[in-house]
Amino acid sequence: MQNKPTPPLAEALRPQSIDQVIGQSHLLGQGKPLRLAFDSGTPHSMILWGPPGVGKTTLARLTANAFDCKFIALSAVFSGVKDIRAAMDQAQIYLANGTRTILFIDEIHRFNKAQQDALLPYAESGLVTLIGATTENPSFEVNSALLSRAQVYVLHALSEDELGQLVQIALQKALPHITLDAAAIDTLVGYADGDARRLLNLLEQVNSAVGTHEEQVSDAVHHIDAAFLEQALSLNARRFDKGGDNFYDQISALHKSVRGSSPDAALYWLTRMLDGGADAKYLSRRIIRMAWEDIGLADPRALQIANEAASTYERLGSPEGELALGQAVIYLSIAAKSNAGYNAFNQAMAFVKKDHSREVPMHLRNAPTKLMKTLGHGHEYRYAHNEPNAYAAGESYLPTDMREPNWYQPTPRGLEIKITEKLAFLRKLDQSVQEKNTKIKK
Repeated sequence: MQNKPTPPLAEALRPQSIDQVIGQSHLLGQGKPLRLAFDSGTPHSMILWGPPGVGKTTLARLTANAFDCKFIALSAVFSGVKDIRAAMDQAQIYLANGTRTILFIDEIHRFNKAQQDALLPYAESGLVTLIGATTENPSFEVNSALLSRAQVYVLHALSEDELGQLVQIALQKALPHITLDAAAIDTLVGYADGDARRLLNLLEQVNSAVGTHEEQVSDAVHHIDAAFLEQALSLNARRFDKGGDNFYDQISALHKSVRGSSPDAALYWLTRMLDGGADAKYLSRRIIRMAWEDIGLADPRALQIANEAASTYERLGSPEGELALGQAVIYLSIAAKSNAGYNAFNQAMAFVKKDHSREVPMHLRNAPTKLMKTLGHGHEYRYAHNEPNAYAAGESYLPTDMREPNWYQPTPRGLEIKITEKLAFLRKLDQSVQEKNTKIKK
């Protein structure tokens, strides 16, 4: 007897009813649009717009089940007008037998105008109920004629709590032999980044890694921690550049001499590398990096000089252009130093890598189309140029659920002294608005 293939975890755990769907409570909760649509008894054409792994295909399949419709799925990546016509012929046969059809077009934004136009007469006639799924803005990617005949539903990335629920469901229903500690769950949820499919794929990799580990060490691994994940899934794998240690040691010495405000040492290491045949274009790129990393906004002239030195070398070549690089490292060495911008950038990058994808606040969203304005994009945005001091005091430009991180902390050196004064002035404006709002509430 031939064994049946094991379905992927994402397919095995696909919800069988809307009550089993995790996430999208703004659409599926009691009294919400899609819940009402399911309760109406009559399917309607719709566009499901949202990031990958949030349930677009699942909702399309559940729609077909809820209304006892046949389900025909096409991928816009692989299908054309011929496939659309073949699907319509099949839908005609279903209709003749008294059954309606849901036509699901995955990645509908990949269809060109002619292919989208080919869908119009069938959607208008009622031969099929069209459900399109897209990760792109339908205002730009779906033609207006088709868009006017379908209701647009915006799906959101799953929250950390919702992904945590999915982990527990997967462990209970499909992977009962595995347990994950809190740190491991947080790691998986972080790398899933709101994508349920990605999360389940990661869990499948964990299961495979557990099986491989059991074979190698001959004892079952049941409890998974974050360290096991980092090793088994290579989540933090890095690519290493090839090169001699001596070469990179000299680059390090040059960089540290500039940072340490030692122009003679910086010149020594630069000229030694040039004499040794180092690529001057590579060195010019590293000098630009030094200006951004160790000087930054404390002296913007350093950034300009580093760029001009690189441009000069491009024009003159060797050996004439090397003088520009030498003068650049001298200036960088004596310039006011600040790593405030460098630190702020690194903190922001580290935060974003660990954090989930937060929604852009509605007032900051672009709204070039009627649909987007109807959805509230750009509502109550304050145009800074129309405000006193060209500053919208009290306004926030971060996601609504995110506190001010205060990553950028200017140093008391060079131009950053003035930057500190400017930021302090703006904070006072913010504080005055907050105090005013507090009095109004009282």
